[in-house]
Amino acid sequence: MDGFNKNILTDLVTIRMPFGKYKGILICDLPEPYLVWFYQKGFPEGKLGMLMSTIYEIKLNGLEYLLKPLKK
Repeated sequence: MDGFNKNILTDLVTIRMPFGKYKGILICDLPEPYLVWFYQKGFPEGKLGMLMSTIYEIKLNGLEYLLKPLKK
């Protein structure tokens, strides 16, 4: 997994949505329909968009179990 930033998974369970309907919700807890809407419209720029697209892919592929050990 060359080039993979392991901190991304930690960020998904610690960083909260900074705006919108789900402001204050952990990125990993954003509902799938909300992520699908962003997928269709375009994720925000920067780190937030990268985290949102990552959790979208995790949920799409049923890999949420990977985050359980990281959640506190």
